[in-house]
Amino acid sequence: MTTFEEADLLAYMQASRLAVVSSLAADGAPQSALVGVAVTDGFEIIFDTTESTRKHANLRRDPRVSVVVAGPGEQTLQFEGVATPLPTRGEDGADLREAYYAAWPDGRARLDWPGLVYWRVSPRWARYSDFDRGLVKEFRWP
Repeated sequence: MTTFEEADLLAYMQASRLAVVSSLAADGAPQSALVGVAVTDGFEIIFDTTESTRKHANLRRDPRVSVVVAGPGEQTLQFEGVATPLPTRGEDGADLREAYYAAWPDGRARLDWPGLVYWRVSPRWARYSDFDRGLVKEFRWP
């Protein structure tokens, strides 16, 4: 029997640089976007966007979010959590932004973009699947 524990999940997440973030529009319609992500040791997903995007407006109104990571092969992660905005500059959230810059060194160059914002997704539930190995494992956080 193949095992897959939290450490394995974290390694998979931290090796993934792209994910699809899904949020809910004001009318309840789902909206999804591919974003560059970083993952902290606490399973928090960090990404940047601008204030003009649909996902930013959606998350300001309703912080529930789902994230999907795919590959390689038939590996996939479904991840649900709660999104909170991070300050763009200053001490508050600096460690989380540094985690993002470690994955995306060019992120600092975007600091001058008008309306740049960072988001942190705190984990609540995840399901990792690797159909090549016949493995499905769920995780929950408080």
